[in-house]
Amino acid sequence: MYIGHYHNAGDYLDYDDASVLFPVEELSATVHTHRDAELILRDADSESVLVVKPTGFASSYALTQRPLTVIEIASMNDDTLDHIQSSVDDPGRFEYIQVGRATRSAQNRSLAEY
Repeated sequence: MYIGHYHNAGDYLDYDDASVLFPVEELSATVHTHRDAELILRDADSESVLVVKPTGFASSYALTQRPLTVIEIASMNDDTLDHIQSSVDDPGRFEYIQVGRATRSAQNRSLAEY
């Protein structure tokens, strides 16, 4: 599966600065999850993606527990958009905000193998 632009995004938004986006389910914007989010990210230019990054252990855990989510910036309400724009340099170049990342399937290994 496609991993998204987590490691080569246009810019990153700290989890604390992205607090207005949570809970995502209550956000008044166009939100895509799971496979739909992967398809959008596959076709998007990496420079147009703003990724929410963890600021500590708790925020890292919170982000890994949610499915890959893409929020269309153009569909966000003005208050939320203003808050996001104040946290990012040159906010006009972004089309999407990525929350979380797709997980790779990994083999289940035991400690005895190492």
